Amino acid sequence: MGGTEHLTVQREGATLVLTLNRPQARNALSLPMLVGLYDGWLEADADDSVRSIVLTGAGGSFCSGMDLKALAGNGMAGQEYRDRLKADPDLHWKAMLRHHRPRKPVIAAVEGHCVAGGTEILQGTDIRVAAESATFGLFEVKRGLFPIGGSTVRLPRQIPRTHALEMLLTGRPYSAREAAAIGLVGHVVPDGTALSRALEIAGQINSCGPLAVEAVKASVYETAEMTETDGLAAELTRGWPVFDTADAKEGARAFAEKRPPAYKRA
Repeated sequence: MGGTEHLTVQREGATLVLTLNRPQARNALSLPMLVGLYDGWLEADADDSVRSIVLTGAGGSFCSGMDLKALAGNGMAGQEYRDRLKADPDLHWKAMLRHHRPRKPVIAAVEGHCVAGGTEILQGTDIRVAAESATFGLFEVKRGLFPIGGSTVRLPRQIPRTHALEMLLTGRPYSAREAAAIGLVGHVVPDGTALSRALEIAGQINSCGPLAVEAVKASVYETAEMTETDGLAAELTRGWPVFDTADAKEGARAFAEKRPPAYKRA
């Protein structure tokens, strides 16, 4: 498994856990963190034994946004990170899920601060769990900046436009309960339990047919901006082949035999 000094990678069964690991800076995004994140997404996609991904933060915070000094290279350990960014100038956008979407479901486990770039990364995840005291928000306008990680496009497609515009234009913080009320997160749990709840959801996903899970996720995103007619046609194209897989046959046998299925992604 990969990882860097600011991004740890570990396995929990069939789940790959990526942890933003710069707690002294509330997990502000650095170049080592971004490189580790992107490598983590690629590792999950390349490994068929990984069926889900959990993204979380160390030290009681999720992510407080971009550390511009660290991204520029100040205080970084190692030339290799600058070389990676030079070789792929799009790497940071892929790491932040702006220009990359993993095949596997991504579950966010949020404790503490999830603001600015943290809220932007959050919008690239599929399922979101927040601790009671978590804080969300897009603070860029208060600093005279633009939330260029995708929020002006994604946020109005994920929550009602009136709420998206309020978050984008006021730059104010949102509590976990308010974030849940507007649909930005799906679960609010006691402090310190976001990761365990995310892993529980991941376990439920992991017990399902992996080819079906990946096809369902792909269909949801690729049809999001289609007309209903075009979307339904695309769904058939994506969905019918799943019925011919060994996974589908195993699922049917397991149901008939009243036992847990043993999926092999075939």
